[in-house]
Amino acid sequence: MRAIAAREFPSLEIEFDSAGTANYHVGEPPDRRTVAAARRRGYDLSGLRARQVQPADFDRFDFVLAMDRANLAELDDRRPRSGTATVGLFLEYAPETGVAEVPDPYYGGVEEFERVLDLCEAASRGMLASLENEKGPHACAHGPISELP
Repeated sequence: MRAIAAREFPSLEIEFDSAGTANYHVGEPPDRRTVAAARRRGYDLSGLRARQVQPADFDRFDFVLAMDRANLAELDDRRPRSGTATVGLFLEYAPETGVAEVPDPYYGGVEEFERVLDLCEAASRGMLASLENEKGPHACAHGPISELP
């Protein structure tokens, strides 16, 4: 999303971050297959490291988005009562895909990682276009770090 925002929506000033609901990969880089698929499309994920969603994220960001319904339920459970972020599914910004959840490509092949990138690019463009109409909010897409470009 960062690369798409910089290239296609340069007038937006947005802060992005990625986090998971579980803590078992904290501090680790994205899956090597994700890095390779992203690299083929010109995205550099080398600086990313996994982190876990924190209560402060629900105030720091205007949007906290999940890749699937299981993570959405977890985010809803973790959201502090005072949290102001809009919590939802990332693919709500890509209704043209006909898909509600980003699948986990972990046990699949190259095609699954490419499909995840297709979905993430579509949702990124949809969200950025929506934000461009509003101008100015900060956005954070939360979900498994290996699934976010």
